[in-house]
Amino acid sequence: MEWGNTLLDDYVLSLTKARRPRVCFLPTASGDADHYIVRFYRAFASDSCEPSHISLFRKETGVGDARKHLLAQDVIYVGGGSVVSLLGTWRAHGFDEILREAWESGVVLCGGSAGALCWFATGLSGFHEGPAREVPGLGLLPWSCAVHYYHREQGRRGNYHESVARGLQPGFGIGDSAALRFVGTQVAEAVSSKPGCKAVFVDRDLHGAAFETELTVRYLGAEEDEELSVMAA
Repeated sequence: MEWGNTLLDDYVLSLTKARRPRVCFLPTASGDADHYIVRFYRAFASDSCEPSHISLFRKETGVGDARKHLLAQDVIYVGGGSVVSLLGTWRAHGFDEILREAWESGVVLCGGSAGALCWFATGLSGFHEGPAREVPGLGLLPWSCAVHYYHREQGRRGNYHESVARGLQPGFGIGDSAALRFVGTQVAEAVSSKPGCKAVFVDRDLHGAAFETELTVRYLGAEEDEELSVMAA
């Protein structure tokens, strides 16, 4: 749902191999913000997919049996916001167990910001003021993670290195407009919706100092740009 750029959304849909993928949006991290839900439907309400959403902050979820609905989806798309509020609400409603079940059954799980951190063993969250904090995630992926990795004002990169050096499990720093695709618990590839985006793996050396290894990131618009160049020629 990147403004004016559908490359990451199109990539996620392509992973399903479904003719008309069923996509369910979980806006929990934003407190089910109406504008976020509207944005989702604007992005996905077309003949190419079947969108829906589940609200946990309203009396009705909107789908009846939430577990049955989620397990019938091709994609579960988690929005951004507060990962602390997201995980607390999910656990209160039993969604942590439902989402693990969906993952194990082959449903594509995805999201941005808090919707990316939640799948890892630990996420580094800087949503609220003050230093970034380590938040226990769902643990589907046995790594740590820091999103908005190159956001200088928040010092996310430095905070992540400090946490890994102190003993946080190794993991991934993901720059804006970049994404990692996991198959099982291993990275299959890194992709981006804009040229020049970065993602890294952060680990500790034998002396306990954190270091990063840059991943190869495939720009999803490369083929499209090449086609336009040929047409212009």
